[in-house]
Amino acid sequence: MSTLKVNTIQNTSAAHSSTPEQIAQGRAKAWCNFDQSGTQSIRDSFNVSSLTDQGVGFTDVNYTNAMSNTNYCAVMYNNGYDQDILINSFGNDFTGGMLLETGKIKVSSYNGTSFHDSKLFQVVVFGDQ
Repeated sequence: MSTLKVNTIQNTSAAHSSTPEQIAQGRAKAWCNFDQSGTQSIRDSFNVSSLTDQGVGFTDVNYTNAMSNTNYCAVMYNNGYDQDILINSFGNDFTGGMLLETGKIKVSSYNGTSFHDSKLFQVVVFGDQ
């Protein structure tokens, strides 16, 4: 089996060109949309094999393919509390934290007083694999 090697990739109208390196460095390496409340469940994901419930407000998001180091960038969002309606996390002082590991990201949700499970939790990861 032979491998096709290219210097640039562009669409059929010869616009929007990118190098393979730009694509590799700029696309999300993992993402997950999940429900943290009750029995935690993944709604949809890419490069995420499973969730590990670590207690109220704490979840490990486990990667299918590990990151090459812990110097990657992750962005997360959660809706706060155990509610079906969307709450703006910034307007309600709802915060959370994350710990970057090569095989997973540990995330948490906190409302300024206590940890809470979120109905809508999202995390996106950019970096090297």
